[in-house]
Amino acid sequence: MNPDWQLLHTKIKDLVIASTKVAHVQLGNSLEHALLVLIKSGYSAIPVLDHSYRLHGQVSTTNIFNKILGLERFEYEKMDDYTVDEVMTTKIARMKNSEEFLKALEMSINHPFICIEDEEGVFQGILTRKSILAVAYRHFRQLPYPAAENQATPSDAT
Repeated sequence: MNPDWQLLHTKIKDLVIASTKVAHVQLGNSLEHALLVLIKSGYSAIPVLDHSYRLHGQVSTTNIFNKILGLERFEYEKMDDYTVDEVMTTKIARMKNSEEFLKALEMSINHPFICIEDEEGVFQGILTRKSILAVAYRHFRQLPYPAAENQATPSDAT
């Protein structure tokens, strides 16, 4: 198989950061808990799972701050009044762990990470834009350079 096609059709499951290593919150958690997890992890968004580890969405610092933003200040005292269910984003970047690299590459254009789930919807982990770019970079670094220095480049064709 052509090496370029081989890369594009590589299954993503080997690139996934396992769910056991990914910060997340569960449905029903308070916004205060979610904000603490976000701050402690250093991430700006994390997955929201149910008790069976099924993926339901993601919550971000922006979701939380928008909810507690008052007219003149952040109303931090209201964070325990709301849960992640009320502020999470449900339309998120997600893929099945059996899907191929090309789809992940395309999705990474607009998303810093992609949530990966199995065929039953159980959260398996995340695929980061960084890991996708690292694989693409390693692949393209292995390609041969043009044989002749005076070979025309696409910018010369104008």
